[in-house]
Amino acid sequence: MLTRRIIPCLDVRDGRVVKGVRFADLRDAGSPGELAARYEAQGADELVVLDVAATPDARLARADTIAAVRAALSIPLTVGGGVGSVEDGRQLLEAGADKLALNTAAVRDPELITRLAERYGRQCVVLACDAARRRDGDATDGSSGDADADEDASPWEVVVRSGKERTGLDVVAWCAEAQERGAGEVLLTSWDRDGTRAGYDLELLAAVSAVLRVPLIASGGAADGRHLAEALEAGADAVLAASLFHDRDLTVGQVKAELLDAGLEMRT
Repeated sequence: MLTRRIIPCLDVRDGRVVKGVRFADLRDAGSPGELAARYEAQGADELVVLDVAATPDARLARADTIAAVRAALSIPLTVGGGVGSVEDGRQLLEAGADKLALNTAAVRDPELITRLAERYGRQCVVLACDAARRRDGDATDGSSGDADADEDASPWEVVVRSGKERTGLDVVAWCAEAQERGAGEVLLTSWDRDGTRAGYDLELLAAVSAVLRVPLIASGGAADGRHLAEALEAGADAVLAASLFHDRDLTVGQVKAELLDAGLEMRT
């Protein structure tokens, strides 16, 4: 088993860190460079930067923001936002990213996962899957037209474009497919729990972890160390949090100490 990781997340827009609830009502949370330096000093194992405006604005994550974060870090950095080609990946890697997170573009063009993995290595490719519980009447992805498909579907569908578009694509099946196509890691965010501080969707984590051989990062809903411990026990290999750290409720070091006390092996 891999040693568990604590990963702060910086959602960025217009060069600033923002945070909201279910990807909406975003508020300013600080400077990307300053927060990156703070979290590394606190003991963060890795950092994720997601440019939440990149895909809606039809552009790539801003290289200047990535460079500013990279200048403050020595730990691994995952970057997502608007990656739609191998060339996009090259630009972000040259700006300082160590891994590339794909969401909307991968759903539109699943072969993109394979192309990036073949070019840069699968350890560099992270599927960022945003999962929402299906609403009454939601249909699964009907590409097969098989009536049994709905019966076998999980309760979650993939959402894209910062949660604005429901796809009908089954979350568990999509994560398994992305793994086979070359994704070396899955960053799984519960849209329903994002920013709510109600805890991670443990049922979702257990369902996805059951089909993965690659590491699973849990995201969406953390309010305290207990929530992070629950996610790890449900099958996650790493836990990602934003508001918990941005609002200074706890430091990364305090969370690690709490998890160690709970008997969970952590990186130190």
